[in-house]
Amino acid sequence: MTEAITISNLTKSYGINVVLNGLDFCVQQGEIFALLGVNGAGKTTSLECIEGLRKYDSGNITINGVMGIQLQSASLPGHMKALEAVKLFAKWNKTHLDQTMLDALGIYEFARKQYYQLSTGQKRRLHLALALTRNPDILFLDEPTAGLDVEGRLSLHEQIRQLKAMGKTLILASHDMTEVENLCDRIAILSGGKIAFIGTVEQLGETIGRHYNITIQTDRRIQKYVSDNIGSSLLSLLLQYKEREESILDIQIDRGSLEQHFIKISKGV
Repeated sequence: MTEAITISNLTKSYGINVVLNGLDFCVQQGEIFALLGVNGAGKTTSLECIEGLRKYDSGNITINGVMGIQLQSASLPGHMKALEAVKLFAKWNKTHLDQTMLDALGIYEFARKQYYQLSTGQKRRLHLALALTRNPDILFLDEPTAGLDVEGRLSLHEQIRQLKAMGKTLILASHDMTEVENLCDRIAILSGGKIAFIGTVEQLGETIGRHYNITIQTDRRIQKYVSDNIGSSLLSLLLQYKEREESILDIQIDRGSLEQHFIKISKGV
């Protein structure tokens, strides 16, 4: 596959604090890629360096295509109307308004509203429309669904999938592990200024082991267990409960979540 973004030996320090320590990874064209990390891991710095918003100390960043950026903290003048903002960005970028895109994002529903009157969901959709005015090949989305209700999140997820279907490359930064798991082709986890893991969610599970969460409810209590071998563990537990003469009312078994895997990799626990 062709690489949309290539990062080689990227370094960045703030004084004596080394934030990026030889960062290396690639993003393939047409994929939805998530860059994850706990606070202080260097995720925001990495994205800002790639986006050209922050200078880095050394290394190489190669971008193959036009970029569009949806910032989480973006804002506009309070009295600017939504459609006015889109027209202004299109003029800056010397592009024509994409009526189909605006209709798909529902911009015309609040086109005449001033920015301060927009709901959180409407602002998110407007920011995405502004990022798309350049008809970018690569789109950066920083917490795109933060503050949205369930309906708004599902709608934006569908729009993200449609952008992927159009061949766009999307780089997602999100604290919502369910969102990441549902949308992304691959993820990268930052730890100590380097990539601690890169691959699919399934590969992450295989890397740290196949952990199972077992919850057993009896007529006396509810207990939780973690196991790497579901067969032997469950058999042993059932025998223990039988010996104690506890009646089992319910058993629930699930695989470790992406969030649990993420914490284990990023914090080295």
